Amino acid sequence: MAEVVRMPKMSDTMTEGVIAKWHKQVGDKVNSGDLVAEIETDKATMDFESYQEGTLLYIGPKEGEAVAIDAIIAILGEPGEDFQSLLSDAPQVVAEVEKKEEVSTSSDTAIAPQSDVTPESLGVTVITMPLLSDTMTEGVIAQWNFKVGDTIKSDDSIADVETDKATMEVTAYADGTLLYVGLEAGEAAKVNDIIAIVGPAGTDVTPLLNQKTAVTQPAATEVKEEAKVESGGSVENKASDVIDDSRVKASPLARKIAKDKGINLNDVKGSADGGRIVKKDVESYAPAAKSAPVSAASTAVATETKAISLPSYVGEERYTEVAVSQMRKTIARRLGESLFTAPHFYLTVSIDMENAMLARTQINEVAPVKVSFNDIVVKAVAVALKKHPAVNSSWKGDKIRFNEHTNIGVAMAVEDGLLVPVVRFADGKSLSHISAEVKDFAQKAKTKKLTPADWEGSTFTVSNLGMFGIDEFTSIINSPDGAILSVGAIQQVPVVKNGAVVPGNVMKLTLGCDHRVVDGANGAQFLQTLKALLENPVRLLA
Repeated sequence: MAEVVRMPKMSDTMTEGVIAKWHKQVGDKVNSGDLVAEIETDKATMDFESYQEGTLLYIGPKEGEAVAIDAIIAILGEPGEDFQSLLSDAPQVVAEVEKKEEVSTSSDTAIAPQSDVTPESLGVTVITMPLLSDTMTEGVIAQWNFKVGDTIKSDDSIADVETDKATMEVTAYADGTLLYVGLEAGEAAKVNDIIAIVGPAGTDVTPLLNQKTAVTQPAATEVKEEAKVESGGSVENKASDVIDDSRVKASPLARKIAKDKGINLNDVKGSADGGRIVKKDVESYAPAAKSAPVSAASTAVATETKAISLPSYVGEERYTEVAVSQMRKTIARRLGESLFTAPHFYLTVSIDMENAMLARTQINEVAPVKVSFNDIVVKAVAVALKKHPAVNSSWKGDKIRFNEHTNIGVAMAVEDGLLVPVVRFADGKSLSHISAEVKDFAQKAKTKKLTPADWEGSTFTVSNLGMFGIDEFTSIINSPDGAILSVGAIQQVPVVKNGAVVPGNVMKLTLGCDHRVVDGANGAQFLQTLKALLENPVRLLA
């Protein structure tokens, strides 16, 4: 009897899946465990194996089409079996990966797209910018590994893409010739935008590209330039001298940088073929010095004795602008959302680190890896969270999640910004285990080898700037966590012990809390427990 195969739910946030590639065709024999298709979810592209056996009688969505969870994607049964009655309740395909853009017409009409052309009708495969992390909205082509005209295999890595978290490979998933490359290295594309097309050699993909993106004539860009001339206090606005540069041959990235910097491309000399202007030409462009009339308004201060003479000084205002990296864009977006959505409040406590310093010295004499003070803090935080579940929580809109596991995010500075890999189930791990794991994360972060599995799923975050000599600071909560701990440096300060002032070693901790889930008393009680653990670290070894 024929059986339907439905779109599975392959992640907790998945609502639909895109058929990246079919590995079986209608008429093929399918055994349980066979790879049937590759499905692109909201997190990654994953293999879909059959849990049924039979002959593949029907395939619903084509490659590149999206299907809602539980919709019918295929039917298995006996050869020649009638399956039409099973399709009566089949939900329709949600959408194609590449949707046709609505073409708006203005006074200058757009070039009309040609008659309907599909990748299937041309026998080509469209490769789009994949979703490589849960927070990715666009990717930058770090480098192309093939050029137009090269032969591609389905498992070839055609490009390296810089996401907001790391640099990752994009696989072709198709055999053929690289017919089209949509953007140059260094340029960005939004998720699901076309980046390449693979198909039979010599195939003309122009009709497909014209249909995907309506081509309109460039609108004249109004360029305004204010020239302030000091002449008896008058200011002149000179915009008439600006020459339109829309017809100058330049790459899109070069044109964008020039626009951001206010550079007219007519003044830039191109270094590429045919005098085409590229990114490096704009970045290295230095405008010719222009002489400007300088009027020194000498106001004589007459006194009965003598006039005061002020020396003249001429300075130059200069700045450098760089393109915002994908990582920096995500940091700005996520921390902005956290700060302006979650009501933050902060609690600070001082820790006597004398016993912790002595314990660390003794531990490192026998430990297989060197344990840092931050490793001790991570362990102590995890143990304290088990006793204060209100701090190990997160806001879910209409409910609050109290996490029973302790996954501690450890904030790490990297060249482009900040990453937060996660030490999972830290309360059950030894100090040596935590130390080795954190060191491995640090090495991966520097070489951009961290994967989404490394940075997802934190329930609490620790940020440490003590190594930079910072006494204390406050941090923005790493959503969806309900709290974050800021760790300062260990400072030698006078302390009172047994009625006498003696030298001491004190470290300040600041707990940032989301007031939607953590109240002041909850945060204070957590810090009391954490203080007791750090001042008596032998309790962490019990």
